[in-house]
Amino acid sequence: MARVANPKAAPRSKVEDPHEVLARELLACRYAELTPIQKSVIDLVVTEAPTSANPSLHRDDRTFGQRLADHVADIGGSWGFIIGFGLFLAAWAVVNMVLLGTRAFDPFPFIFLNLMLSMLAALQAPIIMMSQNRQAAKDRLEARLDYETNLRAEAQIEGLHEKIELLQAQIALLVAEPAARRIDS
Repeated sequence: MARVANPKAAPRSKVEDPHEVLARELLACRYAELTPIQKSVIDLVVTEAPTSANPSLHRDDRTFGQRLADHVADIGGSWGFIIGFGLFLAAWAVVNMVLLGTRAFDPFPFIFLNLMLSMLAALQAPIIMMSQNRQAAKDRLEARLDYETNLRAEAQIEGLHEKIELLQAQIALLVAEPAARRIDS
C-alpha cells in the first residue's frame, strides 16, 4: 500500500518520500515530528511488512535464571502445588503427632516446619514477583504491537476508502457519458 506523490502536485524532477506523504495524509504533520511508535507504523505501512515480522514476537531471550523463575512461578501458583503442599503439611502433622508421638523430630507447635515455611515464602515471593514483572513487560510490548497494528489497519482502511471514492467517481463519469450522449442526440 505504498503511496507516492501525485506527479501533478509536484514537479516531475522531485519525487516525494512516501514516508512524508503518508505522515502528512494520515497524521497531518511531517515525518520528523512523529513519535517513534508513529514512525514505526508509517515505516511498516510504506514497506508493507507484516507485523508478525517483528523478531521480538518469536524469540525467547530469557536467561536461565529468568526461565527458572517463570517455572517456579508457574508451579507455585497452581492448584496442584496448593493441594500437594496442603497434603505435605497434613502428613507432617500426622507423622509428628501420631506416628512418632514422644519421639517426634518436630513436636507440636512445629517450630521447624514454621522455619521451613518462612524460608520457602522468603525465597518464593521475590521469584514470583520477578516473573510477574517480566510478564508485565511482555504485556506492554504486546499492547504496543496491538496499537501499531491498529494504526496500520486505520492507514490501510484510509487508503481503501480513497480508492473506493476514486472508483465511485469513475463510475459516475461512465454513467454520465451515455446519458449525455442521449441528450445530445
